[in-house]
Amino acid sequence: MMTTRPTKSSMTTLKQAFAGVPLVAQATIDSPIGPLTALATGRGIAGLWFDAQKHHPGDLDAPIDSDNAHIVALQRWLDTYWAGREPAADIALDLHGTLFQRAVWKALLGIPFGYTRSYGEIAAQVGQGAVPRATGTAVGRNPVSIVVPCHRVIGANGSLTGYAGGMPRKERLLQHEGVLLA
Repeated sequence: MMTTRPTKSSMTTLKQAFAGVPLVAQATIDSPIGPLTALATGRGIAGLWFDAQKHHPGDLDAPIDSDNAHIVALQRWLDTYWAGREPAADIALDLHGTLFQRAVWKALLGIPFGYTRSYGEIAAQVGQGAVPRATGTAVGRNPVSIVVPCHRVIGANGSLTGYAGGMPRKERLLQHEGVLLA
């Protein structure tokens, strides 16, 4: 698979989000639905993107180091996930975004394995006048796929809606968690 180069707007957003943040390691992690690029700071996992994912950051200015403690913890987390069990929340995350984005991503972390929530439900949980459309934009900018489970957010009518990693991956993740039948 080739990596899609980021758009100018996604590059700007990434550069703004990581401005002044030392990026200490990156690694490629294989998964049943395609390779993932992991990014770690000294504080935790800051990114996990599928190749060709919308908002993929492109080349990262971080050394390749699959032995980094945060990346090793992420690999264990993913191994548990792919084994069909909900992993313990034992990995450190270092999420960079606006206050609103981080509030939405925190709400996503509360969706259990095998469950879904609608954009409206996430917006109501975030509060502060959040609306489903703005919430959807924040969900789409989630920098840590799978771990911050944006794939568990669906339309109010139960329909599957957009996913930055592609709809086939969203369907596969929800099938893996038992939400959708294969």
